[in-house]
Amino acid sequence: MKFYDALQMDPSILKRKIAACETRKEKTYYWVAMAVRSALIVAFAIVFISLLSGIFGANNTPLAVALFCMMLGIRFVNFEYCVGDSLITLAAVLAILVFVPSLAAVLPPVLLIPLHFAAFFALLYMTTQRPEMGNGGLYNFAYIYLTGNPVFGEDLVRRVLLAIVGYVICGAILFFKHRHQHKTVRFHHVIRKFDLTTHAHLWQLRMALGVSLILTARQVFDVERFMWMGFACASLLSEYPYCGSTATRFWQRIVGAIAGSCAFFVLYQILPESMHMLMGPLGGLCLGFCVDYRYKTAMNCFGALMLGTGIYGLHGAVILRIVDTVLGVTFALVFAAIFHRLAAVRLLPDAQENQG
Repeated sequence: MKFYDALQMDPSILKRKIAACETRKEKTYYWVAMAVRSALIVAFAIVFISLLSGIFGANNTPLAVALFCMMLGIRFVNFEYCVGDSLITLAAVLAILVFVPSLAAVLPPVLLIPLHFAAFFALLYMTTQRPEMGNGGLYNFAYIYLTGNPVFGEDLVRRVLLAIVGYVICGAILFFKHRHQHKTVRFHHVIRKFDLTTHAHLWQLRMALGVSLILTARQVFDVERFMWMGFACASLLSEYPYCGSTATRFWQRIVGAIAGSCAFFVLYQILPESMHMLMGPLGGLCLGFCVDYRYKTAMNCFGALMLGTGIYGLHGAVILRIVDTVLGVTFALVFAAIFHRLAAVRLLPDAQENQG
């Protein structure tokens, strides 16, 4: 296998190849590929996000982060319909990500649930026909992150311009990578196929409703750093295939958040102050070696806490990260159980028949 081809592989695939290798030389080859892949992604992320933030302002860094994630995802996962319609829906996706967070920040709480539900469900329906591919998690991250960082006035104008740049980049990747796929499938065909007795659409409905409820609760109760709570909730609800219980991931998320927060706390105090700025990239680098959900959760804490420490201090950020995670996964656990109970009465028997 060419080294370039190895760099395109997910860590889970590389680790399976390492396990199947018979010689140390082969194992070393794939370990080096995994390390180089992780380093390149982190380096490119720093350059890409820093460049866009410098041009469009620090307040628009969240959209630059979201665009970076979208760019990586679109390389491998398309929308499951023709590229012409995909380019139109990509514009709609970016419009949602740009304007809905700012609109949600000024609307009264009574209107937030329908706004978030409609926007997030549309986002999932346009981008995630096959949740098992993982791109649903990418767009729920972008939506929650940007909802927590709305902008107005001149910053909103700059965010629109940044979204246009992002559309050109992501649209070009989408066209050149996937233009020969799903040529006969139009988006209106996808709309006509909507059926809540299929697990994918039931998953979309649960995700949209759960996320809209927790984002509304944020504004009503004024939760500090609510994005962390939203990420934790959405992470549980994004698990696929659809399942009524999220208990396994519930405990994995809590364990990962506590372990990652404690590791960050210890390293932050051990390392000299001049190296603190490297802890975020260190988490991203380690993330490139992770396959297990608990370890991914732990490594994701580094970048989040690096930002949170500048706002709340080390102790405050660590405590808040753990508390928000527990609140988020607890809400998701309860919500998923209630949703499953209500859905099982009418939808799930038919869904199981359709899946069979």
